Amino acid sequence: MSTGSGASSAPAPDPHDTRTALDTPARKNSMFSSLRVRNYRLFFLGQVVSNIGTWMQRIAQDWLVLTLTGSSAAVGITTALQFLPMLLFGLYGGVLADRLRKRPTLFVTQSAMALTAIALAVLTLTGRVEVWHIYVAAFALGLATVVDNPARQAFVSELVGRGQLQNAVSLNSANFQSARLVGPAVAGLLITGVGTGWAFLLNGLSFVAPLAGLMMMRARELHAVERAPRGKGQLREGLRYVSGRPELLWPIVLVGFIGTFAFNFPVYLSAFADDVFQGGAGVYSLFNTLIAVGSVSGALLAARRGTARLRLLILAAMAFGAVEIVAATVPELWMFALLMIPLGLFAMTVNVTTNTSLQMATDPAMRGRVMALYMMVFLGGSPVGAPIVGWITDTYGARVGFAVGGAIAVLAAAVIGLVLARVGGLRLSVCWHGGHPRVRFVPRERQEALAPVA
Repeated sequence: MSTGSGASSAPAPDPHDTRTALDTPARKNSMFSSLRVRNYRLFFLGQVVSNIGTWMQRIAQDWLVLTLTGSSAAVGITTALQFLPMLLFGLYGGVLADRLRKRPTLFVTQSAMALTAIALAVLTLTGRVEVWHIYVAAFALGLATVVDNPARQAFVSELVGRGQLQNAVSLNSANFQSARLVGPAVAGLLITGVGTGWAFLLNGLSFVAPLAGLMMMRARELHAVERAPRGKGQLREGLRYVSGRPELLWPIVLVGFIGTFAFNFPVYLSAFADDVFQGGAGVYSLFNTLIAVGSVSGALLAARRGTARLRLLILAAMAFGAVEIVAATVPELWMFALLMIPLGLFAMTVNVTTNTSLQMATDPAMRGRVMALYMMVFLGGSPVGAPIVGWITDTYGARVGFAVGGAIAVLAAAVIGLVLARVGGLRLSVCWHGGHPRVRFVPRERQEALAPVA
């Protein structure tokens, strides 16, 4: 890891040491320090506009499908088609992201997304839209994100360098979730006022901002990152790289379970808004907005906190699942709505902690493939999970579906937490400190030293 100007003589921590990742104290950062970098500032501002449009389209797309079909399972199918390309081709997208120059690659992928949104807008505004059109548009958008996601994730390191990487990743998440505060609200107004087609059109036009930002960047100020040469076996090389590093493998497995079963908010929240609380598009937008409030808080706390720790990831994942279980049981709309705030906070903590820990522990030449695998598992799990949770929701009700997703998150976090602790040479220590019980993981040799003498 890079150090500040006052370098210490202490040895640097081994990035492959899981115990270090679990126990190293966090380093404090300025919350917005990476915005001092001009290229990153242009990238950030462009994403602000584009992300608002993206959230508008997400809400409009889900609600349009629900309106046309009346089925939560159809919403799940739409989500599945959007993320199916990531599941099928995600690793190949990572290989391309490691080979290609990031800035021109992003220019192509962002342009493709804009054209997809505009095509869907034309169909909707002319009254010709059918469900299969939305399915095709969702799949086309997914194809573009296969390369766009890993390239955009890896491009951040070229914009800010290693020293500001964690802060920039956290601010990217805060950016995305801040747009979630505005996008759903605007989408709700557009849907109820003039129709879903205008949300699609505005999303298409919003891509002008990131495309302009990419064009205005100064190439000489980008941090040079070694690109992988063209060659055979690069996909297998990426898989071997991850499988041999527990600090990469197990967080990806954890977010795979959570992304597949617990992060299917379009299915769960649309069902709660429509079936449980008999609300409309405004209630659905409200749920998404309140989740965004918590998500922005979680992302900004991550930017302030500094070094991501795997222990925090495990605890946040368990808390996230527990909040889902509680939310599934509450009887009143206002209680459910308020729980969306901590749900968003813990969800974003899981997301940012996983993202930053993976990027910091990965060699630059492998970053595209590692992040592609992460995105493939996290987002690509939806083609498997969305139809399943949609069927559970339609068959047994929204409350059962939400509770099942939360229970899977809690169980996966508990099991993987124990696996990481064992791999890292840690044991669970329960002792009294200041008159209160204290539960934590400690090195095995320390656990033995703390054991009472017979």
